[in-house]
Amino acid sequence: MLSFTPRPYQLDAIEALRTGWADGKTRLAVVLPTGAGKTVVFSHLAHQMLDSLGGRRALVIAHREELIEQAASKLLSVDPMLRVGIVKAQRDDHADADVIVASVQTLAVPRRREAIRDIGLIIVDECHHAAARSYMEVLAHFGAWDGVPVAGFTATMTRTDGGLAEVWESVVFRLDILDMIADGYLCDVRGKSVTVDTLDLNKVKSRGGDLVDGQLGKALEDSGALDAVAKAYRDHAADRPGVVFTPTVATAQAAAASLRAVGIKAAPVWGDMSKDDRRTALAQYQAGDVQVLTNAMLLTEGFDAPHTSCVVVARPTKSPGLYVQMVGRGLRPSPGKRDALLLDVMGAASRHKLASMVDLTAREVGEAEEGKSLREVAEQHIVREKRRALAAQVEVEEISLFGESAIRWLRTENGTWFIRLTSAMFLFLVRDAGTRLYRMRRWTQSHGVHPPKDDVARPLPEALAWLEQQATILAPGAFVAREARWRHGKPTSKQCGLARRLGLSIPRGATAGDLADIIDQDRVGRVLGQLTLPAA
Repeated sequence: MLSFTPRPYQLDAIEALRTGWADGKTRLAVVLPTGAGKTVVFSHLAHQMLDSLGGRRALVIAHREELIEQAASKLLSVDPMLRVGIVKAQRDDHADADVIVASVQTLAVPRRREAIRDIGLIIVDECHHAAARSYMEVLAHFGAWDGVPVAGFTATMTRTDGGLAEVWESVVFRLDILDMIADGYLCDVRGKSVTVDTLDLNKVKSRGGDLVDGQLGKALEDSGALDAVAKAYRDHAADRPGVVFTPTVATAQAAAASLRAVGIKAAPVWGDMSKDDRRTALAQYQAGDVQVLTNAMLLTEGFDAPHTSCVVVARPTKSPGLYVQMVGRGLRPSPGKRDALLLDVMGAASRHKLASMVDLTAREVGEAEEGKSLREVAEQHIVREKRRALAAQVEVEEISLFGESAIRWLRTENGTWFIRLTSAMFLFLVRDAGTRLYRMRRWTQSHGVHPPKDDVARPLPEALAWLEQQATILAPGAFVAREARWRHGKPTSKQCGLARRLGLSIPRGATAGDLADIIDQDRVGRVLGQLTLPAA
């Protein structure tokens, strides 16, 4: 009996994989935001698939010790009756296992992988690493290119050195972080920049598509950025447990020292520290004895501490994938946790295009705004896009209506439609604020702008017809007709002289009508540009 109920989207991901395999594809990927429970998904997947494998086993490949232990634990949580074996370093428990969780480094040794037989399903955790040679060799050995179904799971399908397209045939399921936030599965995140004027990232070189760790670390230390981080943490996140990401071990240690100097309990962790010391620091953080963990890119994967509510990116990066991995550590919901605070360390200026909060989502949401949460930024973008779409719709409607008219309608540079009657008079339309209705106005040289006696806002077709009727009353038809005969002749010398005095260029081949339009658009545009139109 299962002891861990999957969420609806987790079941959808499993169904997408099984459907893809049934359609004849083999190597399929699932992209889920950090905190979406990919370990739960592949644990249920393995449980479901075992009965259909004809006695063969499932193999889960991971690349870090923490990920291996997490995967094995989650498999047993999903189905306590499963026989789960672990293969890594000195451990070799695979003989009677239904599911084997193995280290890719161990499987890269030919004799270790050759000892494992009868694999009918391959699962790759953090599959954005799968283009590496070690993964490719392991996957090929177990039949990934020979029909054995393969499922890859990651929070971000990006890798700067490429090659992923050679491994994964298709991403069959993708869930965006905004969906997770909207459904309450992840916390919303609010960003704040920590700008360090003395941090010059222009001097930091790039290698492999991202900033060089060593140079970046030196720039952070020399600029005093780590002290700025500590002050910002004290000022904006004093009551929040958090994680600070830095580029090097030295900067992780220095960041912890800076935090302690402002009264915040902090401890550094890094890859080469002893396992006992690392376990102690992580346990102290989980227990609340340490408020902040600083790390040299150790906690980007496999770190599970839902109470984390502040993430400091003191490792500026050009990689959206790495950025997602870092910030995702703070987005899991936890009792009493309202949201996550993101403190982004920024230099005074940079020639590098750095990842930012909006890169957490695959959707187009515009620019991040100080103090606005990701969800608020996205919602504002949706409102703006709806307004833009409505404006485009109105634009098409306007152009169509005016284009079909027999009257010579012109438009100023700022978009105002008008009918020129004489050199001293024209009619024009004003959009009623906040609506798709229009009001009619007349301008005369002697009296300026004045409204009609019956000044009401009307739909565009009605306003257009009303103003055209007035135009035919106030001016001779030849002055306002779009197809008047005079318009097809050559420009007169008087027209050309006026255009030159106004500083207007005369297009080659322009007719008298074309040049008249250019002159009138310039004149009316100047008049309206100097007016403060009365509120409609």
